[in-house]
Amino acid sequence: MKIVVLVKQVPDSGAERNLRSDDNTVDRASANNVINEMDEYAIEEALRLQEAHGGEVVVLTVGPDRATESIRKALSMGPDSAVHVVDDALHGSCAVTTSKVLAAAIAQQNADLVICGAESTDGRVQVMPHMVAERLGIAALTGARKLTVEGSQLTIERQTDEGYEVVTAATPALVSVWDTINDPRYPSFKGIMAAKKKPLQTLSLGDLGIAAGEVGSDGSTSAVVEHSKRPPRQAGNKVDAGDDGGVKLVEYLASEKFV
Repeated sequence: MKIVVLVKQVPDSGAERNLRSDDNTVDRASANNVINEMDEYAIEEALRLQEAHGGEVVVLTVGPDRATESIRKALSMGPDSAVHVVDDALHGSCAVTTSKVLAAAIAQQNADLVICGAESTDGRVQVMPHMVAERLGIAALTGARKLTVEGSQLTIERQTDEGYEVVTAATPALVSVWDTINDPRYPSFKGIMAAKKKPLQTLSLGDLGIAAGEVGSDGSTSAVVEHSKRPPRQAGNKVDAGDDGGVKLVEYLASEKFV
């Protein structure tokens, strides 16, 4: 089985994140960039399937040159190789155009299974798995908390607010996972050193047969028109303790429709 894992480099969600003033895109140059957290669970699930069934695990990233750092981090966990789609024309691409690039790169891999995180911490739109699967013409088993593979048959437990749904499909297919599916392994020192020597293929838009005008700001279907900083928190209302303190508190809660 050949498994392609989609990995995205994103600004660390634990630090302040900003948009650029010139084009309202995410300011990645000044951010501490890391692997999208949900993608680490996707990598782990791919490695577990490889250990159980054999095969090959390939990491696929679309991003600028500095995304190589996250690719090597992903490879240190255990995947066999990586593909990095990098092109200046990609800057400003929306989800729709990014899905076109991802699908074109995946198509070159002839993968049996594509695994990705259910969402990214910078976009949080949760549509990329569906878009990529639609472009590839394969089944999308999304939001998995458990994945079982028997031959060419895939079964997931799709996580919902009420519990879970059982969904099945045959390969080739795409599966997106939540952080409830496993516990990602930590890269070992041996894995970190080995990652430096693992194959890393770099592709441009030309290699994928996609014109520059089809992606980036010019080709995108949506864009951020305006943004502003979140306003500072305002001081709350203080109710002084006293003979009528309780009454004032209840009156305030009633005015805010809490009681």
